[in-house]
Amino acid sequence: MSVPFRFIHAADLHVDSPFQGLPDAPHHVRETLADSTFRAVEKLVETAITADVDFVVIAGDLFDSADRSLRAQLALQKQWQRLHTHGVQLFVIHGNHDHLGGGRANLQWPESMTIFGSKQVEHSPAYRKDGELAAYVYGMSYGARAVTDNIARGYRPDPEGPYHIALLHGNVDGNPAYDPYAPCSLTELASSGFDYWALGHIHTRAVLHTYPHVVYPGNTQGRHFRETGAKGCYIVDVKPSREAELTFVALDTVRWERIEASIEGVENEQAMLDLLERALLAGMTGSGGRPLVVRLRLTGRGLLHSKLMDPVFAAELLDGLRQRMESGSAGWQTGEQPWCWVAGFDLATGIVLDLEAAAGEDSFTGELLRGVLGIEADEAGRLELLEEALAPLLANARMRKLVMERMEGHSLSWLQQAKELAAGLLTEENEAVPSSSAMETSEGGAVK
Repeated sequence: MSVPFRFIHAADLHVDSPFQGLPDAPHHVRETLADSTFRAVEKLVETAITADVDFVVIAGDLFDSADRSLRAQLALQKQWQRLHTHGVQLFVIHGNHDHLGGGRANLQWPESMTIFGSKQVEHSPAYRKDGELAAYVYGMSYGARAVTDNIARGYRPDPEGPYHIALLHGNVDGNPAYDPYAPCSLTELASSGFDYWALGHIHTRAVLHTYPHVVYPGNTQGRHFRETGAKGCYIVDVKPSREAELTFVALDTVRWERIEASIEGVENEQAMLDLLERALLAGMTGSGGRPLVVRLRLTGRGLLHSKLMDPVFAAELLDGLRQRMESGSAGWQTGEQPWCWVAGFDLATGIVLDLEAAAGEDSFTGELLRGVLGIEADEAGRLELLEEALAPLLANARMRKLVMERMEGHSLSWLQQAKELAAGLLTEENEAVPSSSAMETSEGGAVK
């Protein structure tokens, strides 16, 4: 039996992360984004104090750069001192972004803060606020950016410890969207004798295993459109029976979202604006009062598809929508009040076309559509075909990572877009339908 205690598990703060790719965003948007990673740390500390946790563990990448800015270091020094003042211990490892080989200012950190070194796995006792031993915390920081060894193998729980928490910044089971740093398997973590693996490096929140718990809390603040949705930390309540209860707490001050809207049944420009405003308002309602940076994904077949394919029309529509949101006509104001910045459109629309009827035709179009429908129903065959087509890119390790990120969950939608484009061209219902990628917006929101 162990004593009950409460701690926070956070990771990937990336303080002072630069925000790029939104050159046309107004000043208040850029300013709020630049400050957001700092504000997330403030909210982390506020949460630790108000939730009366006994200690906090952070699993790497506190800073966005190994040569961390003085501003970022001073900001964290101030916040960690607040934890110390309230009797909250702090345990930290550094990851690939903020490895110990980088430049650091000579600052004094609170006595209650433990920074694990990079030479070997170390452990330190964690206490409840009343002074009773709660757990042993284990960790090992990165000494350089690229740690490709399986350092999890060096973690061994001390038999004297009442509860064992291991901090690890690494890639479990080879997530292809992230660098393969400190690679390990879920099987080996689950069988290692630890009660809780506090992970970092993967920015998507996930509980990979329970009893023992193997947990990614995700990052504390989204920074681009690959990091959408709520971001924050876990409060972990450990009972005397060693049972753990996890509660997610959102810490982000700006939320990135992809919002989808269908143009089916939309007959004119006013109806389009009204549709998009409603979609954005719904997104604002779900953000908990936070500002939003949004990419609108337009789908469906509709009468306005041809106009949306015109770059001038799409750019003017985007500008008009931004003006309506900024002016408050849609119910939101800028400044101190929540705002919504539309970074751009992703177009996955199509012409009004009866594809089922066309697929039954005795024509080249019909034969093409029947072949595509067969591939749509065969996921394994579709992915095999896509990988074959992209083989030259996938052969390069760095390009493979980027391509796999783009491919994940998109192979079917890409095929459907290609099908509609081909059908539209072949039936001559749209005389000039460019590739949908020509009107996609970049991750920063600028129209390509």
